[in-house]
Amino acid sequence: MFSGAQISLYPMTDDFVGVILGALGALDPYRDRLRIETDDISTLLVGTPDVLFAAMRDLFVAAAASGKHCVLHATISRGCPGEPDDPICETPELTGPMAPLAARKVQALAAVASAPVSGQRAAAQFSLYTLGIDLHMDEIYGCIDFLKASGVFDTSKNFCTKLRGDAAAVFATVGEALLRFGPPAGHVTIDLTVSANSPTSL
Repeated sequence: MFSGAQISLYPMTDDFVGVILGALGALDPYRDRLRIETDDISTLLVGTPDVLFAAMRDLFVAAAASGKHCVLHATISRGCPGEPDDPICETPELTGPMAPLAARKVQALAAVASAPVSGQRAAAQFSLYTLGIDLHMDEIYGCIDFLKASGVFDTSKNFCTKLRGDAAAVFATVGEALLRFGPPAGHVTIDLTVSANSPTSL
């Protein structure tokens, strides 16, 4: 199994370099469990979904603590058939047969309920793609049911779902969407945008 995310962080301030560099220390606790590669467009994080989302959460919260409008965009994938297996990505939940959808929704809700509180409000929108399977809409509708019960559901939009709440719960919810929906060994992707401190937030 391979799981990872290409992430880009955009602080809306003249001091964007200072905000980004100041936030990078939030990745330090995860560096021994992630493979990290950076270029001039994005940073690749490779690791288990729980570590990926915790690292993205902490990086985003650290940047948003500047008080500036910050946006994180991520393209997230697990099980891509074009990527080699990587031991750093081994995840017990992504082995064995696919559990019943109802059981997976219960597990996802329990995980979100146990998420820490960051103290940083955030809004997000994301799209889930369960690739290469029949009845993929069953998985997507199951995920939507989970989202509506997650405590951070805001609204359904064209092509995506909007979330709003504490950043830790928002990232935990998206992480559970990646982990719990679609076959354990299947290819699942997410397109995610998270925003904090927006001057146009409602």
